[in-house]
Amino acid sequence: MPYKIAFISLGCAKNLVNTEQMMALCRKAGHTVTGDPEGADVAVLNTCGFIESAKSEAIDNIIQLGELKKTGRLKKLLVAGCLSQRYPDEIRAELPEADGVLGTGSYTDVVSAVEQLMAGERPEYFGDIHRTYEDGERLMTTPPYTAYLKIAEGCSNGCAFCVIPRLRGKYRSRSMRALLAEAEKLAESGVKELIVIAQDITRYGLDLPEKTSLAQLVRELCKLNFHWVRLHYLYPEAITDELIDVIASQPKVPHYLDIPIQHCNDTILKAMRRHNTKAELEALFARLRAAMPDVVIRTSLICGLPGEGEAEFEELCRFLKEQKLQRVGVFQFSPEEGTLAAAMEDQVDPDAAARRVELVVDLQSRIMDEYNEARMGTVMEVLCEGFDSEAGCYVGRTYADSVEIDGRVLFTAAGLVPAGTFVNVRITGVDDGDLTGEIEE
Repeated sequence: MPYKIAFISLGCAKNLVNTEQMMALCRKAGHTVTGDPEGADVAVLNTCGFIESAKSEAIDNIIQLGELKKTGRLKKLLVAGCLSQRYPDEIRAELPEADGVLGTGSYTDVVSAVEQLMAGERPEYFGDIHRTYEDGERLMTTPPYTAYLKIAEGCSNGCAFCVIPRLRGKYRSRSMRALLAEAEKLAESGVKELIVIAQDITRYGLDLPEKTSLAQLVRELCKLNFHWVRLHYLYPEAITDELIDVIASQPKVPHYLDIPIQHCNDTILKAMRRHNTKAELEALFARLRAAMPDVVIRTSLICGLPGEGEAEFEELCRFLKEQKLQRVGVFQFSPEEGTLAAAMEDQVDPDAAARRVELVVDLQSRIMDEYNEARMGTVMEVLCEGFDSEAGCYVGRTYADSVEIDGRVLFTAAGLVPAGTFVNVRITGVDDGDLTGEIEE
């Protein structure tokens, strides 16, 4: 019997890809797939369980869906993803709203789990997290002009603060053949912006028997009919000269690189079990800027790791002022149980860590203002994402703005500009951190 199944995806884009795979499996089995849990037979909540804020969001969603069940507007709730993988016992004991659970090794069991739920059973699937199937079809949920390509699953880097290897397994690349076949389909369907993702894309192919590399994969992807091939999460110590040459020489690769460094102080980097020093980070950024003077670098930072005193924090602030990285996401250290960092001595007072986060945000907003000011009067290529009736103009993104992470460009045009179109916009102002401008006819 066909059921109506609602999917809700929390957390990162990598999680979204798994949600899209589950949606495709359910539709292939004859079920109706929706994004609205109201009136559904089953809601599948694909959760994140990486840090405290993500866990709270997942639990809030479980409780809200439980309220829908109480009023009869939803029959069953299946909780999938990282929270299920990390806390199966707690979900059983403390969240009776959940009727079944799927671990991160069992996304492909979603159809069986749904059918068991509707038969009155309590399915629990926990497959091998080191051997998941990544090549299945997906039901796209992104706008038709943008899509993610997940090139690997898991992580073997072993950072001291991170629980991901325990939730997602060891690093394993998908085959070049499978990736190019999927990318070709995406290009044929009208995708203009391909976003290459994994926990760490720089180590792509090193674990495969045929020993390929990210540089080789990017060259092949650029032969397909995409306008932009974005690269997300490049680990600094694995960026090779060959990769820099490919990024610099391929016109389809935006000079926007997401390179999570987490800190710059050598002692803190070592405690984090990161594989680079401050001098190496500075040298890398210099190499990137020499190869691509227009490069925009995004990074993520952690404030308040155990052992970070005022001197280490001030060094981080000086580094940011010197390097002027245009895009920075900053997080307060979250002592996640089971990680090395949670058991370290010299834990930083959470209030002090929160204050440091605020100081970095303030510092970074000034750096971003400088970057935006330097754009005044220039003409930038913009991917139009549609008309914003509230703002009364079109909205889009430049190469320097990745989807749902960075700022937007608000622009006016004399004629109709369909979403998914690339246009040239003369930048004339800034509105609350977003650039404003008008189409250059």
